[in-house]
Amino acid sequence: MAAAVVSDSDEPMMDINTTPLIDVMLVLLIMFIITIPIQTHAVKIDLPTPNDSPAPPIDPQRNKIAIEANGTVLWNAAPVDLNTLRQYLELTTTIRPTPELHIQPHPEARYETVDEVLAVIKRAEVQSMGFVGNEQYSTF
Repeated sequence: MAAAVVSDSDEPMMDINTTPLIDVMLVLLIMFIITIPIQTHAVKIDLPTPNDSPAPPIDPQRNKIAIEANGTVLWNAAPVDLNTLRQYLELTTTIRPTPELHIQPHPEARYETVDEVLAVIKRAEVQSMGFVGNEQYSTF
């Protein structure tokens, strides 16, 4: 809405009429919006494939880690590497109540291997842990 200001002077009005400029800008904006091509490109996402492998062998009551004399680490009598052991331990910390963890190193197992397993257990923040089979050390 425009309001006219009446003045008594005979001088010409020096103000610019901006209404036609705004009209032209609106028409240009509408033409620009119409001429933009529709975005029809697709984003390619690699979705994971369904895995039919069985669930990890985690017992909700107690799990046993055995360390053999040759350095093999066993999780509930199945051989695992340290990365898989860490994943299993992290899964056990999400179960409520937290299952017990029994550790049974062989008397002739290398200390380095036992230390690596204990470090993995500590990093996984296991709360309920104990050593089993300590009576076998009485003969050594």
